[in-house]
Amino acid sequence: MPKCLNKGCGKEFTDSNEDCIHHPGPPIFHEGQKGWQCCKPRVLTFDEFLAIPPCTTGKHSTEAPKPAAPIGKPVPEVAAPTVAKDGTETYRTSTPLTQVAATAPVAKPQVQQVEKPVEQDDPSIPVLPKAPCKRRACKAVYEGPESYDTPCVHHPGMPIFHEGSKGYSCCKRKVLEFEEFLKIEGCKTDRHLFVGAPKSKEEEELVHCKNDFYQTYSDVIVSIFAKKVDKDKVKIEYRPRELYVDLPMPDSKRYKITFPLYGPIDPEKCTHTVMGTKVELKLKKADTTSWPTLRSDEATGEIIQIGQPMKM
Repeated sequence: MPKCLNKGCGKEFTDSNEDCIHHPGPPIFHEGQKGWQCCKPRVLTFDEFLAIPPCTTGKHSTEAPKPAAPIGKPVPEVAAPTVAKDGTETYRTSTPLTQVAATAPVAKPQVQQVEKPVEQDDPSIPVLPKAPCKRRACKAVYEGPESYDTPCVHHPGMPIFHEGSKGYSCCKRKVLEFEEFLKIEGCKTDRHLFVGAPKSKEEEELVHCKNDFYQTYSDVIVSIFAKKVDKDKVKIEYRPRELYVDLPMPDSKRYKITFPLYGPIDPEKCTHTVMGTKVELKLKKADTTSWPTLRSDEATGEIIQIGQPMKM
């Protein structure tokens, strides 16, 4: 039986004239938000992204969708170098680059990891027919008690999208195309999770939120992509070489972390703004040193450009 390859469909079909509800556009991942080019919903988590309902009705297809043309401004061509009589080539400017001394990496403190127990189904909760397994990359559906006898091959880690590559934090394989990412086989085997364990209303879950930063000569601007943060309960402490962040969110979720900062800041002149999908912090530098990283325990000695990244 052929399987439809339209994005968001994936159904097996026998009638080629049957309606197919799918996404005709490519996926979009930008500044922590995820969605489809063909429709408006934007979400923060990968699980919410997979749950976005398809927006277009058409016909099933067994042909893989063609990659979309890249969106953005064309990259300007670099002018040819000018050649002096002595054979010296000059590219765009004759001003030599300033050599910046590399900073020795700071040893990362050893933190004892406490492994969280793997969530399992509660036997007292009934499972609905055709309920999908909740573990990442597992495509099993509940057909009856015998479904638990089949192995659940999944990814226990989080999806990672960085500079065009896509993969999971739990394994090394990385791909470029989103369709190939969905095909990455799980790296761990466990029991299927169709309903999960009941969660207490008082139980609080510590979650990970993506963060990013850019800088100017006087400030470091940090974005923490956390959705629907409670403005009245936010706690942020600015210290000369450290940043403490505590962000409460709906459904008893909380993002709590301490950043050892790469460079010194002026705590009295730091500010933050809570938005619908992120919290933005403006750290006032105590000097004009360029920060290659946000955290001092991730310093590599890399030289980077100061200024907001160019949007493509």
